[in-house]
Amino acid sequence: MKIINTKTELVVIGGSAGSLQVILGMLKKLKEDLNFPIVLVLHRKAYSTNILQTLLQQFISMEVVEIDDKTEIQNNKVYVVPADYHMLFENKHMMSLDFSEKMNYSRPSIDVTFKSAAEVYGENLVGVLLSGANADGVEGLELIKKNKGKVWIQEPETAEVDYMPKHALQKVACDLIIKPDNLAGYINEL
Repeated sequence: MKIINTKTELVVIGGSAGSLQVILGMLKKLKEDLNFPIVLVLHRKAYSTNILQTLLQQFISMEVVEIDDKTEIQNNKVYVVPADYHMLFENKHMMSLDFSEKMNYSRPSIDVTFKSAAEVYGENLVGVLLSGANADGVEGLELIKKNKGKVWIQEPETAEVDYMPKHALQKVACDLIIKPDNLAGYINEL
């Protein structure tokens, strides 16, 4: 079955506590020839090293890139927002980093990246919100939906920490409620 009728140009995935296992499981099942990039925005401690990139790379043959300021966006890559920076899309070809104040107690903030992606990609964006313990990502999903992008939210019962997806489902019209086991399959169908 085809999930959406528009051309997907970006999948952006946000998560916090409990989301890493979902992402590792997804990476194992992704096909190798996606025609779009995936951006991961995960809450991490400010002093985190780039070990996350190394960990994720073990689960997928696609290249995993930790974003630097002015990173060029390329299809068929998985990008990871670094610890202690917000990530913004300058346009469909370039990402930049920002060190402004924390949003929802977080930097990187899922909302900051989701909102920026919504403004740049519009209807060609899929925003995915996974497990987590605060409301970060909800405002971003609202803007994705307003700009005609697709919103996918993890089924709260399957989340290690259900606050984030539960809160999102109360506030945002969702296109798809996903379970960890079927996330990769839905992305592969885009």
